[in-house]
Amino acid sequence: MKALAQRKPAKDQRERLILFGLVDLYLKSGKPIGSNTLRENGFEALSSATIRNYFAKLEEDGFVKQQHSSGGRIPTVAAYKLYAEAHFDQPHIPGAEEKKQIEELLKKETREVASYLLQATEKISEITSCATFLSAPRFDQDFILEIKLVLIDDHRLLCALVTDFGVVRTEILYTDKKLSSFTLKRLEAYFNWRLTGIEKPSLDPEEEAIGVRLYKELMLRHIISHTNFSAEDLFQAGFSKLLAYPDFNDAAALASGLSLFENKQMLRNLLSTTSESSRMHCWIGEDLIPFSPGASACSVLAVPYRINQTICGAFGILGPSRIPYRELFGQLLQISESISDSLTKSVYKYKISFRSPSPANLEFQDQSRALLLESKPHLHLGD
Repeated sequence: MKALAQRKPAKDQRERLILFGLVDLYLKSGKPIGSNTLRENGFEALSSATIRNYFAKLEEDGFVKQQHSSGGRIPTVAAYKLYAEAHFDQPHIPGAEEKKQIEELLKKETREVASYLLQATEKISEITSCATFLSAPRFDQDFILEIKLVLIDDHRLLCALVTDFGVVRTEILYTDKKLSSFTLKRLEAYFNWRLTGIEKPSLDPEEEAIGVRLYKELMLRHIISHTNFSAEDLFQAGFSKLLAYPDFNDAAALASGLSLFENKQMLRNLLSTTSESSRMHCWIGEDLIPFSPGASACSVLAVPYRINQTICGAFGILGPSRIPYRELFGQLLQISESISDSLTKSVYKYKISFRSPSPANLEFQDQSRALLLESKPHLHLGD
């Protein structure tokens, strides 16, 4: 930045350099930037008075604002958009040490591919300090490993099915007979005996009749869900990371920012758009209003990942508008490469195939997609 400023570029170029210099400093400090501060950080060739003149022009154009008349300037959402667009083709590429750390966090060859993607969602949040969401295909060659039962009340059971690939699915079953915790344990043992054929429990005739009926119901639900699915599996993590940002200092602001996560279909549409275009996308501020008005003070960045060069899903991060876009662009590309490499090795090693969803409700999905396409043009990056 300093070298560019000393070359005395054209006036409009200097204006943009000053804006980007201000954005860079504000992203690092979170404090309003004054003319003297900017001058001391790469713009020594310009006087403070000249910088203030540029500030006035940038404020007039809607790129900066003042919280009070004697204070420094802070970027507006329009400034973040311009800054992000300018750095899409020039992201900050992680250095060798950072690249190694990302690879180590995400490197894993495992049969539990679904569990790996859930862990990867957590790791992405850890790397980026943002809330994270990830879409995943369905993996074949999976089977139920274990069934856990939890008594909700006298007549309802929560059934958790744990699969060999690390997937956990839940179903709620109902029975007319009032169930005790003792009966529940015997039913759980019966379910797992049906799965494994090992250690058949001793049930009275009434318990066995209940067990047979509930087991058939549970298995049919699982088979239908696994075989016919209309949407990708969705993993989420890292909501608590947003507490570190001053933008979400109170609970109401945090809840408003996270309101996008209440609409799973919109999350899937954001990720589907990213996957279908094979590029990174970025939504900042008002771009998110069609999906969640409360998220208008936030930004979402999303990037696809691959298995053997075939795009099979995408992941996104959500943070405030004040996030280090250039650094995050580079990090997300490296994360995508690491996840793609690990998944490719895993599916080949364990001979696993995967499937994308087959749409079940095209009318609803088309309406959601139309809403997505009606929003402002999205930034994109990569091939």
